[in-house]
Amino acid sequence: MSVKYFLAIDIGASSGRHILGSLCDGKLVLEEIYRFKNGATERNGKLVWDDKSLFKDIVAGIKKCSEIGKIPVSIGIDTWGVDYALLDENDNLINEIYSYRDTRTVDVIDKVHAICSEDELYSRTGIQKQVFNTIYQLYCDKLSGKLAKAKTFLMVPDYFHFMLTGEKRNEYTNASTTGLLNASTRDWDYETIEKLGYPKELFKSLSLPGTTVGDLKEEIQKEVGFNAKVCLPATHDTASAVMAVPNEGMPLYISSGTWSLLGIETQKEITSKIAMGAGYTNEGGYNKSIRFLKNIMGLWMIQCIKKELNDKYSFTDFVDEANKAKGFDSLVDVNDLSFFSPNSMIDAVKEYCRKTNQKVPETVGEIVLCVYTSLAKCYKEAVIQAEQITGVKFDAINIVGGGCQNVLLNELTAKWSGKTVVTGPIEATATGNLLAQMLASGEIKDLSEGKDIIRKSFDIGTVKA
Repeated sequence: MSVKYFLAIDIGASSGRHILGSLCDGKLVLEEIYRFKNGATERNGKLVWDDKSLFKDIVAGIKKCSEIGKIPVSIGIDTWGVDYALLDENDNLINEIYSYRDTRTVDVIDKVHAICSEDELYSRTGIQKQVFNTIYQLYCDKLSGKLAKAKTFLMVPDYFHFMLTGEKRNEYTNASTTGLLNASTRDWDYETIEKLGYPKELFKSLSLPGTTVGDLKEEIQKEVGFNAKVCLPATHDTASAVMAVPNEGMPLYISSGTWSLLGIETQKEITSKIAMGAGYTNEGGYNKSIRFLKNIMGLWMIQCIKKELNDKYSFTDFVDEANKAKGFDSLVDVNDLSFFSPNSMIDAVKEYCRKTNQKVPETVGEIVLCVYTSLAKCYKEAVIQAEQITGVKFDAINIVGGGCQNVLLNELTAKWSGKTVVTGPIEATATGNLLAQMLASGEIKDLSEGKDIIRKSFDIGTVKA
């Protein structure tokens, strides 16, 4: 029997990769065939994404399938949330795709809240207030006149699916990060959209993961050497990663990467005052579930420090250096805005310790240990909040994604939280992307079977508290 391949294109804030997935003897086999760099670029004083370069790499990676003779049944793209493309009446991109780390929204947040209060927005959308939320970005576009030229609104993965197929879809899980969906109805909150003066017709009906977008455009087929269906995964990377959490039921998870997303998956939104005060958000998951979670700064701080030191240290080296600095106990609030997009992350960490009258870290080991320990402390606090809000006592934390490889952070998380830490799979986002495609094709009958396959296919580790 011939092998059926599926292609997950997983694009993060710092890199992207094309991963082929196939089933062999009941196990999921992953093969990375292409990798490329990503990162926000400064243009005219603004942080934007290089969409042309990204799409060039998307196509180049698809072409690689033809070169190695492994043609996928379907292709799906996932990315980060909140960022989007606006198209004009001729379906051309209007200006740039802004990065969520650009600071343009700072001055409009109060203007948005003068129209829709924070309490009202949370009760309707369930989305945590974050400076980068789409709802604020769009208000900047309204004030600049950009929105008046727009005829179509597409989240970043929606835009790339459109570029591949010519078909436009607004996928549910990524749309749920905008702050413009009603948490209860799981549809666009047109009342909020109209209040803010955003053109209602921009927002198309929502499509769920597993929906077929269409065939590759003829010119793309010629370039890559074959045709394939483009199928929507859960296009928000965390939604895909949560699909790959190996435990069933309602496990507590951390999707660990540039961001740490800590939460649960549930069928009912939670928009209480206590949830709002704790900074929890309600985003969409597979099959219209709710990912009730908290955004924590995550390994972004470590990535910045690594880059600042000219990549002299690997992530493994950082753990080694941190182990040498054990006993250093200064802590920072990892969610403090000073760490969001500083010119120097090292200076930002030092300055925070200085202004809070703590010992200032000097060595590389002290700096990264400070960050790792601070992350573990933040996880502990978020777990306590999750238990208080839900009334559920959790025995374990499932850590998935690249961050689950960090042995020291896993140990610190177990120590601070008092919970058993379950680690893996590492390639959670790509795995979840592939699961959605395989479910759509009938290769896997349901998500429960998919999770069973994950447990058989990957090394799932355990760290005791």
